[in-house]
Amino acid sequence: MDITTLIVITLIVFIIAFAAFRLFDVKKKKQKLELERSARILPLYQKAETAAGLTTEDVLPFAQNLLTRYDTFLYLKEMGELNLFPEEYHTLIKGAESSLAQWLEFPTELDACPNEIEYIKRVTIDFDRRGNFIHYEVFKYRVNPPHWAAEYVWILGVVGPFFDDSKPYDFPSATFSRVSSTIDKVTPEEEVKWVHENIAMRR
Repeated sequence: MDITTLIVITLIVFIIAFAAFRLFDVKKKKQKLELERSARILPLYQKAETAAGLTTEDVLPFAQNLLTRYDTFLYLKEMGELNLFPEEYHTLIKGAESSLAQWLEFPTELDACPNEIEYIKRVTIDFDRRGNFIHYEVFKYRVNPPHWAAEYVWILGVVGPFFDDSKPYDFPSATFSRVSSTIDKVTPEEEVKWVHENIAMRR
């Protein structure tokens, strides 16, 4: 076996080993994140089991929190207690905002919840050019130092697609964000077009 072949084989083995480690590491982080998400709304479970039960005051802090809002809604829906969910957060925009924050928290994405997030606008696409429209909600977000993405300042995030009859907290299957898509370089319409063609249409 010559030296070139040996180097190639060594590189291949290294790449395979690194890919396997990375896959294991990401899977482990995702499992940890899922446990953390369950733990975040554990107080709601515990309070619901008491004689007093849940109140709107109990639910409010969890609805206000970006990282617990979505799961809180789903939990109350499952329990048949949506009347306890605050009306001001029972909107498609508030649901989309929480969905984006949870998506960004994944280790394969931003690996963090944004420090700031703001709604920009809805972008609508004529899906089949026959007047059948789908909608995407566009946000901008930022993280503070020392996070590696702090240098990008305001980054665009897209949540959707939604339809004319979509309800708050319907699952948005094409939530996505490219860190390089900052508001000074890409318009909301351009980013939605990219997400629609490269994410939504490929699922």
